[in-house]
Amino acid sequence: MDNETFRLLQALRDNINGVLLGKQSVVEMCLIALLAGEHLLLEDVPGVGKTLLGKAIARSIAGVFRRIQFTPDLLPSDITGSNLYHADRREFVFYPGPIFANVVLADEINRATPRTQSALLEAMNEAQVTVEGKTYPLPRPFLVIATQNPLEFEGTYPLPESQMDRFLLRISVGYPARDFERELLEQHRNGEPVDSLEPVLTTEQVLALQAAVREVRMERSVLEYLLDLVEATRKCPEIRVGASVRASLVLYRAAQARAFLEGRDFVVPDDIQALAVPVLAHRVITQGYLHGGQRDAVEALIRRLVEDTPVPA
Repeated sequence: MDNETFRLLQALRDNINGVLLGKQSVVEMCLIALLAGEHLLLEDVPGVGKTLLGKAIARSIAGVFRRIQFTPDLLPSDITGSNLYHADRREFVFYPGPIFANVVLADEINRATPRTQSALLEAMNEAQVTVEGKTYPLPRPFLVIATQNPLEFEGTYPLPESQMDRFLLRISVGYPARDFERELLEQHRNGEPVDSLEPVLTTEQVLALQAAVREVRMERSVLEYLLDLVEATRKCPEIRVGASVRASLVLYRAAQARAFLEGRDFVVPDDIQALAVPVLAHRVITQGYLHGGQRDAVEALIRRLVEDTPVPA
């Protein structure tokens, strides 16, 4: 990696860390998703900085930010946009919805009906939307940050496996340490710090970085280690449905992005170990899937599989 690329990545890190205090690991995961060209699911209680995170990323890359509040009465067209008839022009004109942005915060995604949730599937997978038979490309780069509150169940619609599989990572933001919370309060005395955040990259530079991530090498022994770990989820007796082939692919992409973010042009086993839980835990179904409160147990199970899988020398 050349010095200029490393400088850009460090500037991006510092810019976001400057407003999301004390959450360097969360920022790193967000940047991994951005560099891999994938999406992020934040499962956490309200008020811990999820909207702030989305705004900070968008401002840092000179991108467009949109927030969509998911509710039971939200329609697919409220996300994708719709055609409206113009009588004076005697034609239908397409009006883009809020999905047409570089960074989209899908807030409380599990409050919308499955039909509305599915409006995101094509956008997240293909970076495009289809309205009444016509396809419209979305801006690039394109990052969806979806949130859901794990403590609320009434009035929510659990995300189906096909939707969960579209998220590269599932993480929590969590509460800040007391010192960082004090600093945060002092920062907000004169307004929102994120509103004065200046871009450190352009969207074109982000696309160039995403292309460079694809060039990061993974040696055969490390690739076999990745496959061993994924296969372990399929053979584990406590797991009813193991990680899919898509899980293998996105773990590969995430490992490339983490290595790149660390300034390396090659993947090491540490990259895969660090990402196994946030990449794989939401993609497997345990034998006790129908019972609530499975997240901690599933993540502990993935960590155990990581510990039990031999690491290449």
